[in-house]
Parts: sequence; C-alpha cells; structure tokens
Amino acid sequence: MARTCETRTLRAFAALAVGLATSVLQVAAFDGSRFDNVVVYWGQNSYGAVHGDDPANWQKTLSYYCQDDSIDVIPVSFINNFNGGGGKPILNLANTCNNHDNATFAGTDLANCASLATDIKTCQSKGKILTLSIGGGGASVHFESDSDAEAIADEIWNDFLGGSSSTRPFGDAVLDGVDLDIEQGGSNGYAAFVNRLRTYTNGASKKYYYTAAPQCVYPDASLGPVLDAVAFDAVYVQFYNNPCGLQTYNSANGFNFGVWDIWAKNSKNPNVKIYVGAPGSPTAAGGGYQDPATLATVLKNTRGRFPSFGGVMLWDASQAYVNNRYERAAKQVLVAAGGTGFTYPTCSAPAFSSGTAYTANSQVSYNGYIWEAKWWSQNTPSADPNGDWMPISACAGAGSAPSGPTSSTTTAPGSTPTSGSCGGVAAWVATTAYTGGQQATYNGHLWTAKWWTQNETPGSSSGVWTDNGACAAAKQSAKEVAERALKPSRFFRF
Repeated sequence: MARTCETRTLRAFAALAVGLATSVLQVAAFDGSRFDNVVVYWGQNSYGAVHGDDPANWQKTLSYYCQDDSIDVIPVSFINNFNGGGGKPILNLANTCNNHDNATFAGTDLANCASLATDIKTCQSKGKILTLSIGGGGASVHFESDSDAEAIADEIWNDFLGGSSSTRPFGDAVLDGVDLDIEQGGSNGYAAFVNRLRTYTNGASKKYYYTAAPQCVYPDASLGPVLDAVAFDAVYVQFYNNPCGLQTYNSANGFNFGVWDIWAKNSKNPNVKIYVGAPGSPTAAGGGYQDPATLATVLKNTRGRFPSFGGVMLWDASQAYVNNRYERAAKQVLVAAGGTGFTYPTCSAPAFSSGTAYTANSQVSYNGYIWEAKWWSQNTPSADPNGDWMPISACAGAGSAPSGPTSSTTTAPGSTPTSGSCGGVAAWVATTAYTGGQQATYNGHLWTAKWWTQNETPGSSSGVWTDNGACAAAKQSAKEVAERALKPSRFFRF
C-alpha cells in the first residue's frame, strides 16, 4: 500500500512538472499577433563597420543577444548572393562567419557556420524566432525567371530550413522562416520563390514565418509587387534613410504608417503585422534615428491608432546594444502600452464633405480613418501616396461615413476656438494616456483629445488636441497667461 501511494505521489509530481513545463513553454513561445514584439537584425556588425577602432563592441555571437526578453525576432542577415560557386548561395555574417574568413563546403562559396547551431537552438529554446534574411543594401539577389526562383527556394529549404542536404551552414539547426530585404534588382520571381517555399512549409510540423522589410516609400520599388502577390506574416517598414522616415513624424506629408495600415487590411493576409523600422543608434543609418523618448512617443501613439501595428524593428543588434540597450528601452515601452487588444479611436474629426475646400493640416473622418490634408484640397481622401491626404489614425464611430456637400469646413490650425468650461477638468500631464474625447486643461485653455495620445503637448504640431478655448476663469487673467513662460515640455549592410 505504501509503495502504491508513493507511486501515485511520484506520478502526480511528474504530471505537475510536465504541466508547469508546458505552461512555461506556452508563455515563452513567440506570438506574432501581439503589439509589443521587438525585431532586431543580426549578422552585419553594423557598429563595427563604422567604429573600426572599437572592436570590443563589435557584433557578438547570436546567443549573446538572447539572454533576456528584450528581443523576440532575429533575422539572421544576409544571404547576399544566390549564385555563388558550386551553384550555392553566399552567406555573409560579417565578423562572425563568412566565405572569406571561414571554411566553405567543398566546391562552393557557402560558408560552414556550424558553430552557430548551438546559438540558434539556445535562442529558439527561449521562445525567440530566427529567420534567414535575404538581400540587404548592395546585395546581388535576383532571379532570371520563376523557375530559377523555385530552384533557389529548394536550395534555401534544404540548406537552412526543414529540408536536408550535405551543405547546411548551421548544421541540424532549423531556422524559422525567411525575410526579404530586397533593396535593388527588382521583384521578378519573388512571388514564385515564396510560393515554392510554402509548398514545403504549409505541411511542416512547425510554424514558418514570411516577412519583408520594404522602404517606407509606398509602394516599395523592389518589394511592392511581391507584397501584393503573396501573404506575409509581418512587414518591417524601414522608416529611416527615407523622406517618410521617423524624422517626419507628425508631418502629414511625411511619416506614412497609415498608408501601410490600409495596405495591410487589403493584402493577401489582412492580419499581417506592420512594424516601425528604426535605426538602433545615430550611426546605424543616414537619417531617421530618434532618441529613446521620442521613439517611445512614436511607438505608443502608433500602437494606439493602428490595428496592424506589431512592434518595432531595429537595425541592428550591435548598434542597439552599444546605444545603452536601445532595444530594451523600446521593449519596455511596448509592454507598458499593452501587448494585446485594440480599441479603435473615435472618428472625432468632422466627416469629409465632398465639394468642400480644405486647407493644409485640416482633419476629416472618412472610411474608417482620420485624415490630415497635406495641402489645400477638394479631393476625396485616399491612400494614394501622391494624393492630398494622409491617414493619421484608424477610427470608428461618429464622423467615419462620407457626407454630401455642405457649406462648412473643418477647423484649420490657427482658427479662433470657442471658450470652454474647465471646471473639474484636470491639468494635462505628459505621462498620462488620453483616449479620444477625454479633456485636459493646459496653458489656460480646455483641450479635447481627438484620439489616443500620450506625451503630445496640446497645441503642438501633432494636431491630436482640439482647443476648446480659454477657460472661463482664465479669461479674466489672459494677460497673465500670455506673459507666463511655457514649461519646456539600411544602408549598405555588409
């Protein structure tokens, strides 16, 4: 009897242990549907490329970047040539492994990087996914035909993913998908390439991911056609080194995440996630870098305004780590903003009125978005990149439906607001998150948020706040208010 009880007890503990282990694995597993994922490219030693005199901070091995929960996805970059010696692709991982400094498979230019197999498995065991990134600035990756693309897809499947061959650079480690960072050479054959890979991955025992990293200029010159032709799980838009980069945030004629959100809804995968791509440090790109506080504002506001938002992509690991763990700061911001759930902001701007003349920066609600005029316009808002309007927030509710001609116009910046009652309304606080319709007082005026916002000062160029006019009490001391001082509030990747 004692032995039976002991056996049952041991079985109970064993079952509990298995259950706990399964629970941990489920919690740690990558979830591509979340809003707080961080993607960081690894493989090109970007920091070392511009800081040759600081080898101590050059790119480290893969597992170095998997020691905490800051990073969720690591695109291993790059395959920079499809047609190396022996008909094999060329894998260039800069100072970590390449076909010049490391051994290659006999008769080929494909580097043998088997030492990374353990690192890959270590990162995957912590719930991270690692994909194979193809392309990069200056890469020679193009297809002569669809049949050529399908043949290369076979090579990629067998050498890096779930297939088998005698020339696997990472040994028995199996990567989790493919990322397309095609920056030149056109899109010919890439749809066939992805479709061929899907014939293998669709029936596989594990989930494989398909991602792309277009420039923010829409449509992307190299990836535009393939993005429209096949389904992707995530798109890492490069909001740097471009006129629509992060340096133009809050400009109706610049930062265009809304255009990509509209594309996502109409793409082959309406659930595709769009990421804000950013440089990991000031030396990681030629333009677009934002300090941590500014990036935090961009991420929090974009997360609250667009349902396709998936998180942030950074170029690259070596730059972000040296930059005071820039990726960790971004992760903390995203987690605080919430990893699940999306509530559409209210369509608080007046409904678009056909036939009405709108001045620059006027805002209207139309077809599920709040739009801001880039310049004077009478045209209907659309996602045309050369059009007159920029979608600055998805929205629902009042004002979203188009309306017929009227004599009224939207309130343009600089117009005279009506007075408002500030009784019982708290003063604006930079760290407080406000949803559409919530009010705050600032500089003697009553303000109403048009949509979700945080750390955007009422009256700033963001246009998120409606000025309801001077507070009744403040009118009597307008002179004092006026006199009171305001408080300061991919490159080439080889």
